This record gives sequence, structure tokens and C-alpha cells, in this order.
Amino acid sequence: MSNQLSRRKFIKTAAVGAVGVAIFPQFLASCKQNKAAGSGEEVIRLGFIGLGRQSMYLLNGYLGIEGVQVVAGSDVYGVKRERFLKRVNEHYAAQEQPPVVEVYENYKDLIAREDIDAVVIATPDHWHAFIAMDAAAAKKNIYLEKPLTFTIQEGQMLVKAVRDNGVILAVGSQQRSDANFQHAVKMVQEGKIGKVERINAYVGGPPTPYDLPEEPVPADLNWPLWLGPSEFVHYNSQLDPPISLDPEKNEEFWGAWRWYKELGGGFTTDWGAHMFDIAQWGLGMDGSGPVEIIPAGYEDTKYLTFKYADGAVMTEEPFNEKQTKGVKFWGDKGWIEVSREHFLASDDSLLPPVVEKAEGAYETKIPHLENFINSLKSKTDPVVPVEIGHRSCTVCTLGNIAYDLGRPIKWDPATETFVDDAEASAHRLFSKTYSEGYTL
Repeated sequence: MSNQLSRRKFIKTAAVGAVGVAIFPQFLASCKQNKAAGSGEEVIRLGFIGLGRQSMYLLNGYLGIEGVQVVAGSDVYGVKRERFLKRVNEHYAAQEQPPVVEVYENYKDLIAREDIDAVVIATPDHWHAFIAMDAAAAKKNIYLEKPLTFTIQEGQMLVKAVRDNGVILAVGSQQRSDANFQHAVKMVQEGKIGKVERINAYVGGPPTPYDLPEEPVPADLNWPLWLGPSEFVHYNSQLDPPISLDPEKNEEFWGAWRWYKELGGGFTTDWGAHMFDIAQWGLGMDGSGPVEIIPAGYEDTKYLTFKYADGAVMTEEPFNEKQTKGVKFWGDKGWIEVSREHFLASDDSLLPPVVEKAEGAYETKIPHLENFINSLKSKTDPVVPVEIGHRSCTVCTLGNIAYDLGRPIKWDPATETFVDDAEASAHRLFSKTYSEGYTL
């Protein structure tokens, strides 16, 4: 049996919603089916790589899922390893379970452990492909934060690595597990608003060149390892926000690495990996993508624009005065707009049933993390498998390439190549040169 999902089956999987349906072609060697002491319950043993703010949200979510045991963490920042160790040990102590967690500076020491079934990767984007491909080679299943990779070629390589190694990879595009977004896409795909002609997907602007002032590197932060394959930039505390344990003080802002070209993709990838992802899903383009991308500011183009082969046009454009980050589908028979906070439509018949959500961070109010764990137990693809993550990330990255070049680019989604454009093909966001000692 082929170890690649067929395009038809892949798109069917993507459209289902919160439950994956694609049966994996081989037994997942990394799912060892550990048993809890004195019971027949299957236990999934997790290791966390990257222990910053987002990781703490994910940790809280996974610790609350039955059948999950957190056993390891890795980060290049010593105080964040200490925080992780403290939180996990306190959690298990409250349940009168012995502490089992260990921490590492280098993620390679974590994935070398044979007893770990899956890793949760929440590092800066420039590390995603390297860590995820190493994890796949070690037969570890993977929950990877969005955007999937830093470059398009990295995404292509990661898709192959995941499928060749027979592991499961779930992407942290949590909105696919949100009932409101699922309902919006269902209405669009069932033709309830007619043929989709245009989409507003508001996410925010592209990254800017790194311009933060240099600061002394904290004694317990391995800055060369933090940079890893990335080009060198000097340290600034905004890149990896400081914390303290005594007194306890957590991150007061998101790591600013995402706003700079050298390390991230700005809002284009940060929120694009959510909102462009929903647009792709609604258009039935999970296995494809746009054919032309026009940057804002080119001639009379006001907003970053994506054109699809079927005539649909997506603009990175607000759909209300509040500039809500969300998506609005415009059909020839109606419209639907959806965000994490609201759902509006041209007709009441398009509105979703009211669903009461739990309190807390967005990651724990929706069943996205449970979906990953269930996919490991059932050996099925999760709601956002690696192919979807790659295609959605590609849309974002194409937007940033067009921004950088300051002109339209044409893309062939079937071959994942630029059309007669050597300059775009050589762009660092398509394929980049890494720092010395790092290769994929």
C-alpha cells in the first residue's frame, strides 16, 4: 500500500472536521502502547521541545487529557526548563504520582529516548523543520506549532519525512477544531452562499528587518543553540521573553522573533497560518493553492491579494471597522464571516448552533489537542495533517515572497514551483542557506 495519502482521500480527511479518517498504511512503531500501572489503559508519553509561553498553554491542555503522561522537556533557556520541571512535578504530586519528568538543553537528547511516543514542538519557526525531521527519523509522532516551516522547501521535505517514516504529525492550526469555523466551512462547501467569489482574510502585515538593540545574553541561555540554523542576530530580551521563578513572573508578551525577517514571517505567517488556512479549507484548496500573488502597494493593489484558478480572490483585508482577525466568505448568494469571537451571516439560516465553550486559553477551549492524542491511539490522520499544514504555510510564505520582491509572482500549486521566475525560485523563503554546521 502506498505510504502517501491520495489527493482525494487527503481532501476528504481535511473536510471532515474534528475527526481524521485516513487510515495509516503501516503500524506506527513509535506508538508503544505503554500501560499505566495496574490498568490496561494505553498511555501516550510526551516530550516538549521549546518551553516558552505557547508551550505552557499546550502543557496545561495535555496534562488534562486522560491517558497522557508528560515525561520530558527541552529548552535552551535554563530558567524555562526549571519552570517546566516545577509545573509538571507539582501536577503529578497533586495526583499522588511520583515525578517522572526530565529536562534537557539539547532537543536531540530528548528525542533519543526510546520511551517517548510523541513530541510537542513549540520553538521559534526557524527550528521547526530541523526538529520535526529529526523527530520523524526517530519514529516520534509530532504535534508541531504553526506555521509549519520557515521555507517552502522545508515544508516539502517535512511532508516526505513524515510519510516515509510512518509517523503522525498534527499542526497547531487550532481553528480547524473550533465548531464555529467548522460550521462556516461546512456552509461554504455545501454551496449555501453560492459560488465563492472573494474572501477577506485579515491577518496583519509582513515582517520587518531586525532592529532591536543588543543586550547581554543571560547566563543560563545558550544563544548559539537558540539561533541554530538561523543567520546570526544579536540577543535582545524581546526575542525570548525573560521569566522568573522566585518571585514567579511569566512572559508578559509574545516572543518578538516572529516580527523580524531573519527569524519569522510577521503577521503574514503568524495569523495567516490560521486565517489563510480557513480560507484554503473553505475553498477546497487543502491540496492546492493560489496561482498568482500580488503584494499590497503594487500599482493600484491596496491589499495583499491571492488569485485562485477557479476565479476566487482572497485579500488580506479587514471585513469590519474593528479589524477583527478572521475570515469573510463572499458568495453570489450570501456571505459568512467568522472569527474566534463571533459568527455573522447574510441569513439566519446560516448561523451555527450555540455551543458553550470552556474557560481558559483558546488551545484548551477546543478539542484540538485531544484530536492529536486520539489520532495516535486510532492510528488515523489528525484534523490538520502535515500536508494541510504545508499547503497553508506555503500560502503565507508566498505572500511574504511577493512582499519582498515588490511585484506579482505566479505559482503552480500542482508542481509547487514558480512559473518562469528565477528570482522567486532563488528567494531565501523558498530555499535558504543555513548557518555553518546545519543542513537538512
